[in-house]
Amino acid sequence: MNPPHDVSPQDAPRWGLAGLKFGVTHTLGLLPGSAVFGMAFGTVAAQKGLTFAEAVTMSAFVFSGAAQLVAMEIWSNPVTVGTILTLAAAATVVGLRMLLMGATLRPWLGGLPPIQIYPALLLNTDSTWLIATRYREEGGNDASVLLGAGLSLWVVWVASTIAGYVLGNLIANPERYGLDLILPIFFVAMLVPLWRGPRRAIPWAVAGAVALAMHYFVPGYWYVFAGALAGSLAGGFIDE
Repeated sequence: MNPPHDVSPQDAPRWGLAGLKFGVTHTLGLLPGSAVFGMAFGTVAAQKGLTFAEAVTMSAFVFSGAAQLVAMEIWSNPVTVGTILTLAAAATVVGLRMLLMGATLRPWLGGLPPIQIYPALLLNTDSTWLIATRYREEGGNDASVLLGAGLSLWVVWVASTIAGYVLGNLIANPERYGLDLILPIFFVAMLVPLWRGPRRAIPWAVAGAVALAMHYFVPGYWYVFAGALAGSLAGGFIDE
């Protein structure tokens, strides 16, 4: 992954079409997996009794595959106050990792006007963050990379949700086809280009071990937050 030649690491953060295009083109390999994942959500949403408008609106404004699938596990009809509070708590736990991602982006993007930063952050995902941070590590400074990558995945996510909802009645059990494995497979694949040796992989191992332990001993979705926090703390201790 090489940044555009006209971007210099000495320049202040900028916003341009070159970075926007870079972000779009570097998500192309992710789009098929994202489409299948989005279709899986659309299918589950249809089976849970969401209307077409509700499913598409959720994908358009929440735009979080993990949080949306967790929400579908909790969803019940009729929706009660207790269900809403549980959904909010679960979505918050799943999304807490975005606090850490946002913090890592501030040294790079903090000097830009809010109108250039917040639209990109609204569409930020694990994959767009990985693309942007790797681009930054290799000397790129065009902040629109984050927005370009986010827009590309957002369009596919919403479109695939529509397709999955329409086809929902044709797939009685999405797990039978392995659609529930798309998220972990995607995360593992994205870690490969970030490999920096065994020492830098220690936080990954710590995060995974803590998450597995929490998943086994503590009910609910606290393992997401616990794993992220443990991995971040481990990374802080080994950082030179």
